[in-house]
Amino acid sequence: MKCPFCGEENTKVIDSRPAEDNNSIRRRRQCDVCNKRFTTYEKIETIPLIVIKKDNTREPFDRSKIEAGIIRSCHKRPVSLNQITALVDDIETAVYNLEEKEIPSSVIGEMLMDKLKDFDSVAYVRFASVYREFKDVNTFMAELKKILE
Repeated sequence: MKCPFCGEENTKVIDSRPAEDNNSIRRRRQCDVCNKRFTTYEKIETIPLIVIKKDNTREPFDRSKIEAGIIRSCHKRPVSLNQITALVDDIETAVYNLEEKEIPSSVIGEMLMDKLKDFDSVAYVRFASVYREFKDVNTFMAELKKILE
């Protein structure tokens, strides 16, 4: 690591610990030449993930969209924000574990539906009604019958 003060390339790590977000490592370094100290952060490099929408447009994967959908479907349900965050973490991990550069939104949607089914049945039906675009009461009832069986 290059010293930001004198430009020397030889520096040593004095201290290393997880950063506040637990997704990176904070390292205190000291320059071998000028003896000044500085901090660096080391973070895992993730594969840029592109989501292919229903209309074939492409956009970067956005965790907050999944979170917003779950929060809407869990409105007035006995579900904590920590539980929602854990569910979003599970889905995000599953998506990245596919190790694809591009993934259809339908794959993410089905993953989410599978997780929601076990998570909260009311939230599942709410999400399914929007995601699957129920056109009438009969399609809604057919989905309810699947849950009850």
